[in-house]
Amino acid sequence: MANQIDTNKLKQAEAASSIVKDMITSAIEQSAANKTLASEALKQASNEVAQIQTIISQVQSQLQGQASASEQ
Repeated sequence: MANQIDTNKLKQAEAASSIVKDMITSAIEQSAANKTLASEALKQASNEVAQIQTIISQVQSQLQGQASASEQ
């Protein structure tokens, strides 16, 4: 078995992080005019960050599994 990182998952995390950046930027821009929209943008950004963390954890687990397998 070749040791490979699931680059699709990492690309997914990268795309999601770009979306999070846009959400945070929107929250900053909306903060003075509409606190409700700013708050909602931050909640959505927080949810996206949680999903990104899950993806990264999955890839890390995959790498650890590959490292353990290659040591045996």
